[in-house]
Amino acid sequence: MLGKGVVGGGGGTKLPKPSFVSYVRPEEIHTNEKEVTEKEATLHLLPGEQVLCEANTVLKYVQEDSCQRGVYGRLVCTDFKIAFLSDDEPALDSDESQFKNKVIGENDITLHCVDQIYGVFDEKKKILFGQLKKYPEKFIIHCKDLRVFHFCLRYTKEEEVKRIVSGILHHTQSPKLLKRLFLFSYATAAQNNTATKSRTHTVMFDTLKDWSWELERTKGNVKYKPVSVNEGYKICERLPPYFVIPTPLPEEDVQRFQGHGIPIWCWSYHNGSALLKMSALPKEQDDGILQIQKSFLDGIYKTIHRPPYEIVKTEDLSSNFLSLQEIQTAYSKFKQLFLIDNSTEFWDTDIKWFSLLESSSWLDIIRRCLKKAIEITECLEAQNMNVLLLEENASDLCCLLSSLVQVMMDPHCRTRTGFQSLVQKEWVMGGHCFLDRCNHLHQNDKEEHQRQLSLPLTQSKSSPKRGFFREETDHLIKNLLGKRISKLINSSDELQDNFREFYDNWHSKPTDYHGLLLPHIEGPEIKVWAQRYLRWIPEAQILGGGRLATMSKLLEMMEEVQNLQEKINERHSSQAVLQPGTRHTEASCLLRNSARLSSLFPFALLHRHSSKPVLPTSGWKALGDEEDLAKREDEFVDLGDV
Repeated sequence: MLGKGVVGGGGGTKLPKPSFVSYVRPEEIHTNEKEVTEKEATLHLLPGEQVLCEANTVLKYVQEDSCQRGVYGRLVCTDFKIAFLSDDEPALDSDESQFKNKVIGENDITLHCVDQIYGVFDEKKKILFGQLKKYPEKFIIHCKDLRVFHFCLRYTKEEEVKRIVSGILHHTQSPKLLKRLFLFSYATAAQNNTATKSRTHTVMFDTLKDWSWELERTKGNVKYKPVSVNEGYKICERLPPYFVIPTPLPEEDVQRFQGHGIPIWCWSYHNGSALLKMSALPKEQDDGILQIQKSFLDGIYKTIHRPPYEIVKTEDLSSNFLSLQEIQTAYSKFKQLFLIDNSTEFWDTDIKWFSLLESSSWLDIIRRCLKKAIEITECLEAQNMNVLLLEENASDLCCLLSSLVQVMMDPHCRTRTGFQSLVQKEWVMGGHCFLDRCNHLHQNDKEEHQRQLSLPLTQSKSSPKRGFFREETDHLIKNLLGKRISKLINSSDELQDNFREFYDNWHSKPTDYHGLLLPHIEGPEIKVWAQRYLRWIPEAQILGGGRLATMSKLLEMMEEVQNLQEKINERHSSQAVLQPGTRHTEASCLLRNSARLSSLFPFALLHRHSSKPVLPTSGWKALGDEEDLAKREDEFVDLGDV
């Protein structure tokens, strides 16, 4: 079958053990050859970074080669990262170096990026934690950015094995004090290296001036005011030192319930409507306290809800949205699709890709969240209503939905500095619990949730579970049968007519990229972000293909048009030849000359290893024999960008 006889191809048959045994250790090779000069790879350390432990003669396996090939080097653990150093790594071209990460290398893993560590004992993979009695010959690191690293310690000295494995386990799993995080060491060591601020720097929102600037930019300074009542965090550590509240609201009310029950301004639209958020008041059993809270909230609502001049719509996220535990469960299932150990595992997973993707429910979570953001946008844009997001602490889903709405409605937030300022305002100053959600201090045995900005969280009512793809297939069948159905948006919920009209009207007009942008939320349009999730899997990439090939061809045509235009100009005029499009020409040279670039460029920059798109024997058998396969009807599946 296809999988047989291919080294690293992941065939279902087990490879025979080699009959030849070498008694020469790798470090002894070339030791007697004086003409060989050793070159040791340099470890690049950030200011304040210290080496904790290291091991020599470590073999890093090539992932897609089913652990049959690799490169020797040195494995180092610092108080910031795990780094593998080898002299065999090819140097980047001058054109390719512009895409290189400037903080960590290709074989570096920051300690906070480590998700799980596995050891291989007698060809069985087990999770490593705590103090080990027996140390593995191989260990595997799964990263939160979906990279997978395989290391072999068979040729490493025993004391170095104990030191490096114990060190990595300790510094990636043991509970930490906040002040022991590397950030504080770095800040102290690099405090003299202050970067000069440009005119388009990121707004940090740590002063009243920054908030006043944002109010003036969004024309919200008429109805809202910045306050410094929490300066020095004297009222609440959850709130930022400076924030914005409605102008009629007395500052004394902020102190009454430690910031709870106060509408905090997020953003204003040019028609005067605004997006607000509020942390819910603590639940009380005493009737007297409940009455006090009710009268307090009534007074608050009267300041922001004054029909017909100002109308406020409240979105209670705590009762209508998924819990963080449910979100974590969905993402945990989703990310397992991309943590691939070898080619065999990839092709086995590829056969049941859509069923596994459907069972994770992650794409449906994204769709529901985008739908809620569009509903909020419709209230602000079409109905000219204020929207108040209500959540327990206003620091999880409030951050997410307010960010999505601003990206859709404010073109400034779609620029680089604007987006950085948005993250600083809504997530950092918004009080999102990064330490708890990402478990950076390792205080909990199980992570609560790892926030992914590129994959939003969402609302959900406990509705009858229907498969994501099955639901869309049912709609398609009805459409083919000629039945009149609504478009594929959340068939489980009846959409409001105004939302449906708003959504359809916008998509029926030409797109203005400097104005309002609404995403498509029909099922087929919600796709896996291939550049983000498949960039570490060579088998999922097209060498020199995909959008890269299309862009390269387009730039070639542009360059040809430019050359023809220059010839026309030379014929009609003796003046200097105009040279438009120089930047496109340079990009064209980069794309055409870099044959190793893949379809996931620039996220997957280089395709350095040979990919073996071989279907394993186990997968081949699952499809049936050749006669059954020949009798089957062809099935067409549009993978899109996946």
